Parts: sequence; C-alpha cells; structure tokens
Amino acid sequence: MSDAGGEREPPTGPGPIPGPVPDPAPAPPPDLGESLRDVAAAGRAGLGAAGDAAKAFRTLLSADISLARSAFGRTLALTGVAIAFGASAWLLLMAALIVFLSRTLAWPWTVSLLVTALLSLAITVFAGWQSMRYFEHTRLQATRRQLARLGIGELADFTPEPGSPASTREVTENAPPVTRDGEPVKGEQGIDVTPP
Repeated sequence: MSDAGGEREPPTGPGPIPGPVPDPAPAPPPDLGESLRDVAAAGRAGLGAAGDAAKAFRTLLSADISLARSAFGRTLALTGVAIAFGASAWLLLMAALIVFLSRTLAWPWTVSLLVTALLSLAITVFAGWQSMRYFEHTRLQATRRQLARLGIGELADFTPEPGSPASTREVTENAPPVTRDGEPVKGEQGIDVTPP
C-alpha cells in the first residue's frame, strides 16, 4: 500500500527480513565560495569580539579617568582645607584660645601658645593625610593593571597571564614588583615603577 505521498510502507507481514540499509554516499566537500564565506563569517565574529573588548576597555578607561578627576578635585579641596587650618586658624581661632587659656586658666603665655600650635598642627596633619589618601585614586590603577595583564607596560612581567583566573589586583598588592635582587623595578628613565 502507499500513502498520500506515494512512498511505500515497509512490509509488516511474514516474508523476508530486509537487510541493513547501506550508508548514503558521503556529502561532497563544500565548494570554494562556501568555504570563503565561512572564513569571512569567522573573521567578522573575531572582529566583533575585538570591538567588544575595545569598547569594554574604553569604558574602563573612562571610569578610571572619571575617578581620577573626582579624586583630584577632592585632593585640591582637602589641600585647601589643610592650608586654611594651617594659616587662618593659627591667626584667628588660636589667638582667641591663647587669650582664653592665659586669662581664664592663668596658664603662662608659652604653654598657651604651645597647646594651640599642637592643635592646629594636628588638624593640618589630618587634612594632609586625607588629601594624600584621595590622591591615590589619580594613579589609574585599574587601567594599569589591565594593560599589564595584556602584556603592555613595565609591569607586564609581574602580573598573571590574560587567561589566568588569578586576580591582578591581589597579585600586585600582595607582592609588589621587585627584581631578582629584591630591588624595586625601575622604568626606562631609572625611576621606581609603582605597582598598580
């Protein structure tokens, strides 16, 4: 019997059992045009991946520069605070405190001057320390770590390979780059290379 498509149905009753079906002939190799299209598609995919990596790196660099710009502004502001407390506080607030200590508590003028100078110095040191802490963000640390991991820059020999699961940040923070002699790494100009 045959179905609507005109194909034969396999026999279902008694009779000879059909033998193994021979393998169909192997497919002919693709022609040259198809191979070239496959190579071009693979090239486009690779170029697309490189473009995506470049966009991600550009985003990282933009964020790093934005962080550095913000940190630089804070550094300048806190440096201004340190200067203001180092100078104007000495002239205005500390003069009033000296008068209070010498007249109300009957301290000698020298002790009053020393106490107020130490207080002003403590505020100046604190503001200076905070400005140096924010100044660390201007070093583009994340960008330098990624460039070193890609093999670019003076720190490339001291960071993990690009495919390694190790964190570049942990490696550079826990083991700063040093030469075999234990000396700090120096750049082309002979200046110590700071780790990212």
